[in-house]
Amino acid sequence: MEIRLQKILAQSGIGSRRYCEKLIEAGRVTVNGKIAKLGAKADIEKDSILLDGKPIVAQKPLTYIVLNKPKGVVSTSKRQFSQTTVRDLVPIEGHLFPVGRLDIDSEGLILLTNDGELTNLLTHPRYHHEKEYKVLVGKVPDEKQLKAWRTGIILEDGYRTKPAIVKIIKTNKNNTAWLTVILREGKKRQIREMGRLTGLPVKKIIRVRIANIKLGNLKTGSWRFLKQSEIEALKKNVIEN
Repeated sequence: MEIRLQKILAQSGIGSRRYCEKLIEAGRVTVNGKIAKLGAKADIEKDSILLDGKPIVAQKPLTYIVLNKPKGVVSTSKRQFSQTTVRDLVPIEGHLFPVGRLDIDSEGLILLTNDGELTNLLTHPRYHHEKEYKVLVGKVPDEKQLKAWRTGIILEDGYRTKPAIVKIIKTNKNNTAWLTVILREGKKRQIREMGRLTGLPVKKIIRVRIANIKLGNLKTGSWRFLKQSEIEALKKNVIEN
């Protein structure tokens, strides 16, 4: 059966649908010897589909993993210099790409999967799935600072953040505080920038949830396969939202 070429690539574990569209636009994909154009359809059972001259094979069994990323590990599957990547922490065969990246200094939940369709639904800007964090800030927030987070903050590039759900969950004797922060977007280093611009220096970030998937008691650096019930609930969640 013929389907969109970018969907075939995504289902084969190449990457998200957006990424696969870029590969097609760059002229790196051919179908039956001809350079493919965005919007083209193909049948993986009948057509010769090549990426950079290498054949695309039929979809492999889908894998879904949740990892508790430690501080100092980069959220990418490609190694840069001597850095440890999230892929290094999951020693199983096959291509997996991270969903919900965290900066090198942040910790917590990251999903790893070869399901390109799900990756697209979880990462595309037009979808606004909740991501929940525990954030340690360098001082106890006042109402003005909390209101700024809850209504939106203009970042240095002019972007205004979408309203966040923010609650103080614990104050410490040294005047620091733990917050629960729930976002529906993912600008680069957003929480750290929000803290800096409102006088709340961020000391630690731990992501504890993406959509309905929770970190739970998973130890730092450990990983596990998602249960079938979690996978089904996640797919239902991302489609409905």
